[in-house]
Amino acid sequence: MSTAPLPASVHDRRWLVLVVVCIAQFMVVLDGTVVNVALPSIQADLGFSASSLQWVVNAYTLAFGGFLLLGGRAADFLGRRRLFVAGVVVFTAASLANGHARSSEWLIVWRAVQGLGAAMVSPAALSIVTTTFREGADRAKALAVWAAIAVGGAAVGLLAGGLLTEYLSWEWIFFVNLPIGIAAVLLAFRYVPESKSPGTHGVDVAGAVSVTAGLTLLVYAIVKTQDYGWLSVETIGLALVSLALLVAFVLIERRSKAPLVRLGIFRIRSLTGANLSMLAVAGGMFAVFYFASIYLQQTLGFSPVQTGLAFLPLTAGIIAFSGVAQQIVARVGVREVAMVGMGVAAIGLLLLSRAPVDGTYVADVLPGLLVMSAGLGLTFVPLTLIATTNVTDEDAGLASGIFNSSQQIGGALGLAVLSTVAAAQTTSSLEGAVGQPSAEQQTSALVEGFQAAFAVGAGLMLLGVVLAALLIRRKDVAIVAEAESPVVVPGA
Repeated sequence: MSTAPLPASVHDRRWLVLVVVCIAQFMVVLDGTVVNVALPSIQADLGFSASSLQWVVNAYTLAFGGFLLLGGRAADFLGRRRLFVAGVVVFTAASLANGHARSSEWLIVWRAVQGLGAAMVSPAALSIVTTTFREGADRAKALAVWAAIAVGGAAVGLLAGGLLTEYLSWEWIFFVNLPIGIAAVLLAFRYVPESKSPGTHGVDVAGAVSVTAGLTLLVYAIVKTQDYGWLSVETIGLALVSLALLVAFVLIERRSKAPLVRLGIFRIRSLTGANLSMLAVAGGMFAVFYFASIYLQQTLGFSPVQTGLAFLPLTAGIIAFSGVAQQIVARVGVREVAMVGMGVAAIGLLLLSRAPVDGTYVADVLPGLLVMSAGLGLTFVPLTLIATTNVTDEDAGLASGIFNSSQQIGGALGLAVLSTVAAAQTTSSLEGAVGQPSAEQQTSALVEGFQAAFAVGAGLMLLGVVLAALLIRRKDVAIVAEAESPVVVPGA
């Protein structure tokens, strides 16, 4: 990354530059949650099956996570403003196409394109911030604003998704991105300077394509076990092709002159342990937004607006307990706080797994969300600190990118597993029905599927605890970042 002094004109308008990139980042973060509330409406309108609905989320997250590191390298190599603008254009155009999608297949395709646009925008925007603001008080303020956008975008997305779906239609959760995207592009050309990193040579497109294709096929294989069975020729064949693509990714990275991921970085135990734990945590977290949204609307009869409001305590709790985590990691221990957080989140999911067909929000949903929010708040900050501890300055960006990718990929894989569990439980519950199942029997079976998914999600959180205990050594994280490190709240 270039360290040349900023031109005076750029320095004078640096806060305008921050506003421009934060507008685009807000759009990307908002999209991570705005879709969840609209899922039941999308399912009813486009005829998604219970198992295929997850692709509305997973197509986006897999493309976002798979191409995120490529986006960071491409921004340094091709030009940060150039890639930022291109990403906003791709994201905005895909949003328009999503709103006009008249079939489930086309919505999935354009959601993947939207994820690719997000993978271009997000790292380029952050890179613009860090090159516009030099180290010191101004950069700290800029990064605090950046973190606040992540928190605010997630919260606004939940409420906006409900308002737009209920009072307009689900298509408007995508159309709302158009004026934001157009404004970001016009303002970027006016205020954001172009910059490149002179030390960056080439981008690893082959690596990004192979890992994204491999992960996508793996998710598809997991989902199709509902039709083929776990030991069928079709499932095993898909899994082997997925494995071949992931092995190809490793070989490409080992031989590439400009690898997407320098594999040697995984020799750092703290980084590897934190990322594997985050894979498990993200899987459980995605389950909350996905299944709880459907439960609230299809079982409890909540409107989209009521559903959006119902999730706000979860977001508020994550923010509050992230602040608590920052204050206590230095005294209690970063590893210990993370493990406690994951354990508490598991309890929250177990509480949600008890939500019955005739449940209520206050008695059966809110307690689980509040406990879950406390656990997640205590988890994200310490895992972020662990993932970036013992990393050299030159690998800091790579370590952050890997951690962000782990959130997206872990969420996609976890959602695939939990959706498969939910569908299998629902099918099993209906097998004993005589004749055509009644509406009450179908609802009961659906809820039993949700309960199974939440319970397995709790297992994923506990898996995160085990991974942290086995892989993260106390001596490796003895040096903890200061308490004023920025709050990290990933979009769901």
